[in-house]
Amino acid sequence: MAAVFRGSRKLWRRWSNHVDLALVSSRAMASKTQVGFVGLGNMGNPMAKNLLKHGYPVIATDVFPESCKEIQELGAQILDSPAEVADKADRIITMLPSSPNVIEVYTGPNGILKKVKKGSLLIDSSTIDPAVSKEMAAAAEKMGAVFMDAPVSGGVGAASSGKLTFMVGGPEEEFTATKELLTCMGANVVHCGQVGTGQAAKICNNMLLAIGMIGTSETMNLGIRLGLDPKLLAKILNMSSGRCWSSDTYNPVPGVMEGVPSANNYQGGFGTTLMAKDLGLAQNTATSTRTPVPMGALAHQVYRMMCARGYASKDFSSVFQFLREEDAGGQ
Repeated sequence: MAAVFRGSRKLWRRWSNHVDLALVSSRAMASKTQVGFVGLGNMGNPMAKNLLKHGYPVIATDVFPESCKEIQELGAQILDSPAEVADKADRIITMLPSSPNVIEVYTGPNGILKKVKKGSLLIDSSTIDPAVSKEMAAAAEKMGAVFMDAPVSGGVGAASSGKLTFMVGGPEEEFTATKELLTCMGANVVHCGQVGTGQAAKICNNMLLAIGMIGTSETMNLGIRLGLDPKLLAKILNMSSGRCWSSDTYNPVPGVMEGVPSANNYQGGFGTTLMAKDLGLAQNTATSTRTPVPMGALAHQVYRMMCARGYASKDFSSVFQFLREEDAGGQ
């Protein structure tokens, strides 16, 4: 009998380890109202999981039904459209690829604003044109809802670990309610100003990120061509004035660091297509504000070329590989 009891305990431990996330405390669930989530891609999926981990019941939808399976198994309720989500939740987070996707999800025939409740809080974590954020805010206001733009920085790794940085634009009086949800998914939540300023901060950050990644890749490539060991060169850069995030945290050279896309054939991470899109947004806003951004313009050209030459689905750090192949082609 004792052996049977011990065996049962082992089975129970194994089973409970697999369903830790699904079995969020019912007391915690009861104390927190439902949160809607639209867009369960590479970023949205781990973000929604972190809401579940913090005890929020999640109601979600995605244009691709297969993207919903994992989070449904963890306890989320899956619905067929953004409008259905808005009908059941008065706090909704969206994480979508581009401005047209955001416009469709909010104002389309099955969009959030078709069924949104008065007083609802709508938080968009997509990276889009600031002008589109302002349009969505105006449309939401007409329906009695509040729209906040809250794009993120940190990538898939930070989304999974709950350490994203959120740059929030919208009414200051709504920031506390917004921060309550975002701190479940991020380590830093910063209010930037009115609607659109979150997007402005994100676009500026990503333009610098692209420029820095290209500069790091050029530097590493030159050093290797001069006979330097790439790990040694990275070590020197990271204890010198050339140090940056692309050199010390996300190095683009295969074999220099573990756990980054360059160590996995540039799979995962932040796609080249998305970087090209963000740089396009930076160019559009630079044009509209008559701001000279020559390095940003060159970075945009580089990433557009990469998309046309087979790098579209690779991580943006694959610019190192792109430059190496350009070298080879020129020899």
